[in-house]
Formats: sequence, C-alpha cells, structure tokens
Amino acid sequence: MVTTKTITTPKENGFRMPGEFEYHKGTWMLWPTRTDTWRAGAKPAQRVFVEVAKAISRFEPVTMCVSADQFENARAKLPENIRVIELSSNDAWMRDVGPTFVKNDQGQVRGIDWGFNAWGGLEGGLYFPWHLDLHVKRKVLEIEKIERYDATDLILEGGAITTDGEGTLITTEQCLLNSNRNPNLSKQEVEKKLDDCLNIQKVIWLKDGLVGDETDGHVDEVVFFVRPGEVAIGWTEDPNHSQYTVLQDAYKILKNETDAQGRKLKIHKIHLPDQITLTQSESEEIDIAHNSFRRSSEVTFISTYINCYLCNGGVILPVFDDPQDAVAIETFKKMYPDREIVPVNTREISVAGGNIHCITQQQPLP
Repeated sequence: MVTTKTITTPKENGFRMPGEFEYHKGTWMLWPTRTDTWRAGAKPAQRVFVEVAKAISRFEPVTMCVSADQFENARAKLPENIRVIELSSNDAWMRDVGPTFVKNDQGQVRGIDWGFNAWGGLEGGLYFPWHLDLHVKRKVLEIEKIERYDATDLILEGGAITTDGEGTLITTEQCLLNSNRNPNLSKQEVEKKLDDCLNIQKVIWLKDGLVGDETDGHVDEVVFFVRPGEVAIGWTEDPNHSQYTVLQDAYKILKNETDAQGRKLKIHKIHLPDQITLTQSESEEIDIAHNSFRRSSEVTFISTYINCYLCNGGVILPVFDDPQDAVAIETFKKMYPDREIVPVNTREISVAGGNIHCITQQQPLP
C-alpha cells in the first residue's frame, strides 16, 4: 500500500505574510561582487551596502551573506554587530532570491521558497546562470531552522509584491503575468497561489511598473504599504516625465479600490527625484558579459524614494544628492512620526537596477 503525504499550504496552517511595517527579528542581505552588474569591481557598491547595513543595524540585527572569497573583506568592512556568514549567490538582490516569511498567531514563522529565473529566464532575464540564487531561500531557512513551503511552481520575486498583513496584496500584471514568468497560469490561478501561500483575500492589480524597470515592473518601485489602509506612491506632475502615465494609471486604480477589509486607501504622493544615468567612464568600469543586462551611459536608471526599507523604529530612505531629497525626508517624517528617518545615498544601487528594498529581506518577529 502506498501512502501519500498530505500537502498543506500556509493558509491552511493559519499562516500569513505580515506587513513590512510589523516588527522584525532581523534583516538579511547579500554582499555585491558581480562585475557585470556593479561598476569598478563592485567596490563602490560594497561601500553603500556597508552604509545600508550599518543604518539598519541601529534598529535590528542584520545578517550579511557573503561568498567564500569575499568573507574576510566583508567581515573587515562591516561592524562587529552585523553577522557575516558564507552563502553563495549569483548576485546581491536578497529581496528577490531570499525567502518570503510567513507567521501565525501562535508565534511560529515559516518560509516560502518561490521559483526564480533571474527576472525572465532566457527571455529578457538579467543574467545567466542563476543556479546559486535558486538555493538562497532554502539555505536561509536551514540556517534559521525554519520550516519551508515549496512554491517553486510560481515564479515570483519579493520585489513584485507588497502586502498590508491584513489580506491585501498589490502587484503588477506586467511582472507576475509576464510570459517570461508564469506563461501557463491565468490571473485567477496566480491569485489562488498568492492566497494559498500568503493568506491574501484581495489582490490589487496595477497594470505596469515604472518605465525602464529591468525587472519587468516590480511594484516596489511604484508603491508600498505605509500601514494597513495607507500606501505611498511615487509621483510627478510633469506630463512629459517618462513615468507620468504609469503613475497616473496606478494612482487611479488605487484611488478607486478598497482593501480586503473594505477600506478606501489613503494615498501619499512622493515626488520623484531626477532620474539617473551613468557617465561614460563609469559605464566602462562595468564588465561586458553576453548574458547580462547592458549598463551603458545611454540607459536611464530609476531613482525613487518608494524603494525604501522599514525596520524596527526606522525607515532607511534612499537619497540621491537631489533637491527633492529634503522634501522626501520631511514627507516620510510626517508619514512616520514614530520612526527615525535615516537617509543613505544609494545612487550606486540605482545604476545596478534597484535600491534599498531590493537588497534587503525582513524576517518577522514570531
């Protein structure tokens, strides 16, 4: 007689994905080394990662995962209160290759192991191979002795979703319904998987992410949940701005939606800084590789304050040496009067295709 193991889901077990604004046990990061992503041997990026990690570590524990040949270097550059461990990866985007954590009301935390194909596989993906990235989720969960749910049948990066912890999730059709992610799944089937894994009662679908987003429209460049019932969205009033139409469309959708609890959303508009380009000399500091995204001086890279990181008592805010930085800081202080706003200049992360949210992953407090 053959017996089969009953397959359960996080929802069936009473688990949910908490909002990022809820308390964390700590933050996970990956050390940048990839020379066809990061310029000048990734040394400028490493300096910024150190500053981001130091800022977060003021509020909660940080673990930096590092390749074997960079362990000594990273350990020397990071303060002693930041844990440094050896863990292989293809690049440094922990939001997208790290696990999504879920928790229940009994103080248990588990992890979701989604499928990953380097933001599009062989149809527009950002590099090849991504074999080391595939195991990052499982390794993190093994280290923390946390049970793992296998959701590798859905290609999903952490930057593609934002949730309020109370049953509402926002994402984009451009990403999750892209033919290079989940071509065999309908919108309804994707929603069912999100519900099963994250305990989501309502998905708010934006059409597109920001123009020029090499991740195919990650929502964490567009909008995030400030707290239940409130979101912040990137913004411009300039009809000639490259992001004007996308942000107007996203705002209209959010304005006319309610969340899973039936609430109308309060929307905070955060004006964008000037967008960023590499200088010719900077672009020449990036290695050329056939299977990697080309980072030339002709490419405009996204800069937005939306791609920030909420941690226990703080907000780590990307800034760009732009006049709009001061306005953004004041706006965030009003949104979060009970948190300290810590600005970090993250231009080096922007020109690699992401920002602070993309390089971090929160582990919730049980």
